This record gives sequence, structure tokens and C-alpha cells, in this order.
Amino acid sequence: MAKKRVFSGIQPSGTLHIGNYFGALKQWVSMVDDFDCIYCIVDYHALTTVKDPAQLRNNTIEGAKDLIAVGIDPSKTVLFNQSAVLEHTELAWVFECLVSVPFLMQAHAYKDKIAKGLEANAGLFNYPMLMAADILLYDTDFVPVGADQRQHVEYAREAASKFNHMYGDTFKEPHEKILDAVAVVPGTDGQKMSKSYGNTIPLFGSTDEIARSVMSIVTDSSGTTPSNVLAIHRLLKPEEELASLYEKNMGNYKALKEALIDDLDAVISPMRAKRNALSDDDVKAVLTEGAEKAASIASAKMRDVRKKIGVGT
Repeated sequence: MAKKRVFSGIQPSGTLHIGNYFGALKQWVSMVDDFDCIYCIVDYHALTTVKDPAQLRNNTIEGAKDLIAVGIDPSKTVLFNQSAVLEHTELAWVFECLVSVPFLMQAHAYKDKIAKGLEANAGLFNYPMLMAADILLYDTDFVPVGADQRQHVEYAREAASKFNHMYGDTFKEPHEKILDAVAVVPGTDGQKMSKSYGNTIPLFGSTDEIARSVMSIVTDSSGTTPSNVLAIHRLLKPEEELASLYEKNMGNYKALKEALIDDLDAVISPMRAKRNALSDDDVKAVLTEGAEKAASIASAKMRDVRKKIGVGT
């Protein structure tokens, strides 16, 4: 029986932190053996914010290194960069001609930016249809997302439904695969870990970098257990093991932070070593091979789409 297909993408937006890993990437890795997985570095999506071409090229290579280092095996998955398969942007235009402006105005990213009084470029406004094209080109069954990202898949389903209704059955309507609940990973200041807050623990940081980040975690002096430290520690070890550690070191925040440093480094160091061993040429070869595999699927789908909408020869 053929495996169900999973598709997901990640923007090449710079250095990852442990929240990215425990919130999504660890679970991407866990799907590889059970699903036909296609993972994409969505560099065209990044153009909504990244305007430096050298930075974008570098981020794309570094993002691929990140995925391979955390355990995405290119021999078991298709890993490629979005811009290498031109059908993504072509299909996005087709979908943009089917959906309405009010429909796109409901997108969370667009509404959030407008609510903050910031200017939203047209790329951000049309972003959901490029994302729909990413997903639908590959007859995707499931898209792994957090519960708060369900709308992304709903937009893809709507695009598929509109096209199928107008031109005949063409696209599979995908479903969200809600990632296992992971409590919000707190940053060093107690807020949600985010690059925009500058409160992260780097995923591939050196032992010293991890130590500096962990030692800077804000602790709650009103209790005997540092809740922010414990919240991160729970991602690494079972509750029963942590209970004895925290009881033994009750009130000794320094010792508990040092234990967290050791446990984080035990998880990160093998990934860091794997990442450091990857050359740019290694990664470019992986992306080229992945793009060829992805293009063979996407081009067949677009030939069908072009025929149905009446373009081309």
C-alpha cells in the first residue's frame, strides 16, 4: 500500500533556535519512515521580508544544512528549494485568478501586519496562494502544522476546491496533520521563544553559547522551582526523571541551569557536528537532486492544469 504524502516548507530566514526544533522539525524527522515526505526551502516566500540577494542565497543553503543536520535524510525524502521548480509560482498565479480579494484579506499574517500599522506588500497579501501551490502541486495528503496554523491548509483546500469545481477533478484536497502538542517553549525572558524577541537558545550553538543563553534565563524567585528552566527541560527528559533532579536541587537554580546545559548539549552536539561536516557543495548537490525529483511531479501536474485552463499548445 502506497504511503500517504506529506509536504511542508520552511523559510530560509536565518539561525534556528530550539523552539523551531521541538515545535516542528523533530516531528518532521519522525514522519520520514511512515510517509512519503517532501520538504522544501521556500525561498520565494522569504522575498516578502528578505531583500538582500546574497543573504537569501546563503540562508537557503544554510537552511538545507539545518534540515539535514536535524535528521532529514535526503535518501528517504525529497528536499529542494522552491525557486528551482518554477511551477510553484505559475500555479500560484492560476489560483490568484480564482479567489477573491476579501478571501485573501482574512489571512492571519496579512491581518496581523495591518493591525500593527505596518505596510503589507502584495507578496504577503498573495502569500496564501503561493503556499497553496506549494502543497497542491504534489498531491499532498497531509501538511504538518501547529494548531494555530490550520488556516494555511484551509486556504489550500479552498484553492483546490475552486479549481476542481471550475475545471474538473485535478487537485487532492489536503488535510492538516496537527503536530503533537508541545507547550510553548519559553525564551530566556519567559516570553515565547522568538528571534524577534532576542530571547532564543540557538539550535546549533556551541556549548559556551548554550551555556550563556541558559544562564541568562529569567527565574521566578517567588518559588523553589524555576518554571522557565523546567519548561525547557521537559522537552528533553521524562517528568519522573526531572522530579527527582528538581527535588534534590530545590532552590539551587544554578545547579538546575547547569543540568539543563548538559542535557541540551547532549542533544545538540551530534546535530552540530553533523552540520559542521556538511559543505556547501554537499548541500547544493542534495538540493539539485531533490529539485529534479520535485520537478518531475510538478511538471506533470502543470501540464494537466494548462490543458484544462486553456493555455499553452
